[in-house]
Amino acid sequence: MKIVRFAAGDKVRYGILDGELIQGIENKPYRYLKPCDQYYRLGEVKLLSPCTPSKIVALGLNYHSHAKEVGARPPNAPLIFIKPSTSVIGPEENIVYPTSSHRVDYEGELGVVIKKPVWKVSVKEAPNYVLGYTCFNDVTARDLQYDDRQWTRAKSFDTFAAIGPCIETELDPANVVLETYLNGELKQQANTSDLIYPVPELINFISHVMTLLPGDIIATGTPSGIGPMYPGDTVEIKIAPVGTLRNYVVSNQV
Repeated sequence: MKIVRFAAGDKVRYGILDGELIQGIENKPYRYLKPCDQYYRLGEVKLLSPCTPSKIVALGLNYHSHAKEVGARPPNAPLIFIKPSTSVIGPEENIVYPTSSHRVDYEGELGVVIKKPVWKVSVKEAPNYVLGYTCFNDVTARDLQYDDRQWTRAKSFDTFAAIGPCIETELDPANVVLETYLNGELKQQANTSDLIYPVPELINFISHVMTLLPGDIIATGTPSGIGPMYPGDTVEIKIAPVGTLRNYVVSNQV
């Protein structure tokens, strides 16, 4: 099942996407999912980020290929950091290049969407707290990351967390192919079987640090192939069961 969040006129709703048709659902899809008798054509609405996280818990160095790429040892425990809710954008929206940076990178990732509050959950029980999965672009001002020697500023600019186009509820997070394209050229390609810490272990670890809330995102890390993008570029994150998350890089006009 593909869950979308969309704007139809002046209303924002959640629905179930089936081909080119969206069936509306009552309320938000976290506690229960109840379809209603309202239908929308995909081409007549604007898709938004499929959830509105209170926080995004992202992972650094969580693919063996990426750790090797940057010459780092795999971490002894999941290396987590936070991206703010104000960084979120949806599909077909603009990633704004900050004036303070001269290198902004794409980082294609699998995003995990939480469906109910989770605190100190076991690895075995962790999947019961997942609503589904989505495409995620952990946009990063790489030069600022190196300058600061920590990641908050480099990861937190407005528009630096692209999410979408939907939440796929039926997906095996341990065996899915992730691809990133820049202007149509394949830049990243990996299988989540290369994750150092798989999804249940991430939920277990993070939930022993902080409470995860409905709609929160875990961005599971990026594989090798990271690189820069510039104003005028188009970046696409593709996960076949989810779809394509497409965004456009623009200069800061302020």
